[in-house]
Amino acid sequence: MNQTIATIASGHPLIDIDLTAVVQFVLFLLLMAICNKLLFQPYLALRERRKAGVEGARAEAERMTATADAKLADFEKQLATARDRANEEGRKVRAEAGATERDATEKARTAAQKSIDEATTKMRSDTEAARKELLPQADMIARSIASKLLGREVA
Repeated sequence: MNQTIATIASGHPLIDIDLTAVVQFVLFLLLMAICNKLLFQPYLALRERRKAGVEGARAEAERMTATADAKLADFEKQLATARDRANEEGRKVRAEAGATERDATEKARTAAQKSIDEATTKMRSDTEAARKELLPQADMIARSIASKLLGREVA
């Protein structure tokens, strides 16, 4: 260590810059130019192509996502319209069914009332006919029953 300090102090340089340093510098520049041409530039170009490919794929994916979202929104809008139409048709069918049911019920009620009226009229006429037929015989039947109950002839 004392020797290096002594060498520096004596004025002799530590590194001699001579022709070998120039040759080494030229070789370094030549190797750098060759590596740049054969290694670094192809590598940078490959990275740039990859980056462009990834960015292009990402942009394509975003475009496709936007298209799919737009189609989905359109489909949902059409589905909502179809549901509304189906609900409206269902209401119309239910209203028509209700009207048909009321009409059929009214017809059945009218027919039933007509049948009841006819049966009542027939029953009254049959009752009147039976009364007219049995009324003359009523006195004779009453006397016969009274005679049997009393055991003698009633006047």
